Amino acid sequence: MIVEATALTKSYGSTEVLKGVDLHVREGTVFALLGPNGAGKTTAIRVLTTLTRPDGGTARVAGHDVVREPTKVRAAISLTGQYAAVDDQQTGRENLVMIGKLMHLGPAAKARAVDLLERFDLRAAADRRVATYSGGMRRRLDLAMSLVARPRVIFLDEPTTGLDPTSRTTMWDSIKELVAAGTTIVLTTQYLEEADRLADRVALLHEGRIALSGTPDEVKAHVGGHRLDLRFPTETALAEAATLFRAPLSDDPLVLGLPSDGTASHLHHVLDTLRAAGVPVAAVSSHRPTLDDVFLAVTTRHLEEAR
Repeated sequence: MIVEATALTKSYGSTEVLKGVDLHVREGTVFALLGPNGAGKTTAIRVLTTLTRPDGGTARVAGHDVVREPTKVRAAISLTGQYAAVDDQQTGRENLVMIGKLMHLGPAAKARAVDLLERFDLRAAADRRVATYSGGMRRRLDLAMSLVARPRVIFLDEPTTGLDPTSRTTMWDSIKELVAAGTTIVLTTQYLEEADRLADRVALLHEGRIALSGTPDEVKAHVGGHRLDLRFPTETALAEAATLFRAPLSDDPLVLGLPSDGTASHLHHVLDTLRAAGVPVAAVSSHRPTLDDVFLAVTTRHLEEAR
């Protein structure tokens, strides 16, 4: 494992942020750390990148302990935060060459900059000031800057926040190319579709603990093989159905999602139950669960247990 954490704990004052977190990441894969705001994702990344010292537990990155050998860990990694850390007053090329010089690449810094500009489709904008770049271009430049020193592990904290769909897809393609070349990616994201498309393994962090982990398919199986989406004509009907099936409401107005085994008999049971209760339903569709379904199921379960 190129990234390992065992029983990590971290508190800020009386607030426990990490409550015994275990993580295991294989080299050359994408590992996605999911969770709602305040779950501890960024704190976990800060511990793994040596920016925050854990209160307890152990963590090793590229074979080095994050507490005892922070310099060796930093030499093997790069960290790209939620916002592009680029110099707007310099050109894209100048930003990359500057990083190369800071990393003691010497004359090779210019050649490395050319290579990365080409790789991230920024060659045409190489000599423009970054202040003129679009959000997607700035994000690609930020990722390129993190690769100047050829790190073994890249930590991406919500890498596509604020990007339009086209720029997000371009960033996903860049991440896939990095992994194909042997780089390990550890990312946090609020876009569950992003984790579904990119990650080899995911872990759902909730209230400082890993609530669920595995491959995307394994964690989606947690909420059943299929999901029924029931669309109702009114909010009243939706609320009655949610109470009837003890199901959480989603962000989609007038739609209630229910776990299902995908059989016709289960569909008939659901419709018969609604009919017997006098609850009208406008439309029904069936599909395999998404990571959004898992996220909702796990967080709802924890809320119910806390009552």
